[in-house]
Amino acid sequence: MRKSSVVIGAVGVVAAFGLAACSSSGSGGGNTSPATSGGGGNTSSSTTSSSSSGGSGGINGQGKKVGIILPDTTSSPRWITADPTALAADCKQYNLSCDIQNADGSAAKMKSIAQQMESNGVKALMIVDLDSASGAAIEKQAKAAGVIPIDYDRLTLGGGADLYISYNNVVVGQDQGKALTQCPQVKGSKSVQYVDIDGAPTDNNATLFAQGYNSVLSKTSGWTKVADQTGQWDAPTAGRVFNAMLAKNPNIKAVMVANDTMAGAVITDLKRQGLNGKVAVSGQDASAAGLQQIMAGNQCFSIYKPSQGEALPAVKAMAQLVNGQTPTTNGTVTDPTTHKKIPAILGTPTVITKANVALPINQKYTPKNTVCTKQFAKLCTKYGVK
Repeated sequence: MRKSSVVIGAVGVVAAFGLAACSSSGSGGGNTSPATSGGGGNTSSSTTSSSSSGGSGGINGQGKKVGIILPDTTSSPRWITADPTALAADCKQYNLSCDIQNADGSAAKMKSIAQQMESNGVKALMIVDLDSASGAAIEKQAKAAGVIPIDYDRLTLGGGADLYISYNNVVVGQDQGKALTQCPQVKGSKSVQYVDIDGAPTDNNATLFAQGYNSVLSKTSGWTKVADQTGQWDAPTAGRVFNAMLAKNPNIKAVMVANDTMAGAVITDLKRQGLNGKVAVSGQDASAAGLQQIMAGNQCFSIYKPSQGEALPAVKAMAQLVNGQTPTTNGTVTDPTTHKKIPAILGTPTVITKANVALPINQKYTPKNTVCTKQFAKLCTKYGVK
């Protein structure tokens, strides 16, 4: 992947990035490019700062204020623990005064938080949108107020962010599709009926994940998709959706579930029917529950996207942006609404199976005390958790 830099002018108001000239499998946008799901605990804010000389390489945010708004506390555990913790640590490292808050699933609350942050003098505003329409309105208002808008994890369609930091989410989906075909329940089978349970259609990442896994599964010999529906990133919804799918198609052998939260509901339904461990189930986010299901043999795999893979480059880039410096990007994404190319920093995901299930725990992404409980303590030892 070729790296390139883009120049930013910042004289009182936001100046747009020049286009990053790099391309990779992660370039493009909308239905052809990267853009994920998944803290910040409760409604209170978390402000972090440092009086140190800043991060490595001479990058120093000089104590300037930036705002970070995370989306909710239900779609993925990452928004409650992993990302807020990583972002706060990196804010201290790069000497930024960071106001980190969570919108609790409310677009109105996210708008209110953004307005409050702007009134408090933030120089940059980084959001994980709840939907592109509300996110775009927030970003446009930020630009009008002279605040640099940044997309974190999810691309806000039509928002006009100056920078996008995420994982390559088409690749995430491709990895999910490839891993599902290798699950022991279906590997080598000549005929496999499977279903998709996608993320929320308002989340561009869900579109990209589906693009990735559908590109793999639709070309896998003998695999036939018999149903496809959204689970809305919500466990109860996903459970109801899968229950109806299984009633209509009792010979389902694999379930392409977009994340661990929804996969848990699918597994609960399979358990009721004595099918857990007999049907291949996917996931994403390397959540505590997802890793437990993998060790128990009920879920085939998850996708690990370390928060530091997004948080560190995001905060580092903000420290540069608010001081008129030039972040280095490794890709671009095209906003399918505006057709504009947005400079991007894209990480590479890791597939987690029984073979490497200890990795997210040992790297302290998924807390050991949330995974290795009761009956899972022996399994954690068996699979190499330290």
